[in-house]
Amino acid sequence: MTSALILALAVFGASAVEMVEALTIVLAAGVSRGWRSAFEGAAVAVVVLAVLVAAVGVPLIHLVPLNALRVVIGGLLLVLGLNWLRKAILRASGHKAMHDEDEIYRQTVSSLSATGQAASSRDGVGFVVAFKGVFLEGLEVVMIVLTLGSSSRHLALAAVSAAAAVVVVGTIGVVVGRQLSEVPENAMKMAVGIMLTSFGVFWVGEGAGLAWPGSDLFLLALIALFASTAAGAIRLMRSVLPSGVA
Repeated sequence: MTSALILALAVFGASAVEMVEALTIVLAAGVSRGWRSAFEGAAVAVVVLAVLVAAVGVPLIHLVPLNALRVVIGGLLLVLGLNWLRKAILRASGHKAMHDEDEIYRQTVSSLSATGQAASSRDGVGFVVAFKGVFLEGLEVVMIVLTLGSSSRHLALAAVSAAAAVVVVGTIGVVVGRQLSEVPENAMKMAVGIMLTSFGVFWVGEGAGLAWPGSDLFLLALIALFASTAAGAIRLMRSVLPSGVA
């Protein structure tokens, strides 16, 4: 139960972060080239990503031995989680610029507007831009869903959590009618990075035959360890290293 809950939170958080970035691109495409094309491009991308999850995830669960799967996927999660964590620490300590959704929105609108007005309600440029934005941002979500879902044998839960994030972010985007620049994106990336790294260590250990104290509850200890390490790294970098935007 503990690992399933953390898994659902990790997938939801990662998916929400990526979909905020995708939503910015879709909104820019809609404003510049027409809403019909932007929504169609985004919808097709979501369908393609869902097919990828079904086509790759189901064989992984049924054909690959669980211990081998956990070692390999645990290693992938470590790489992915530590990368998210590294960037979040750099941003939180002032050594890397925060992700600016407003600026990305302005640049995308300016670039698309420069190509001229849409010829019809179905504009190819708007469709491609929206499709590309959702598909590329969603690929990382697919990787997280497949790795967390297949190694835990909770692929359906991971997929539902990702879908819930898409629905929530999309609904908020429709309601507010703009990019979600007020979302605490870096804090969410920090939390997801900590959870992914913790799962990576946990599953590499389990796949190698290590019996963790307290079983799934040890995940909470790993999360606390990486959270305190990240907090210490941020304080150290703020006080010792010269600040500068990478």
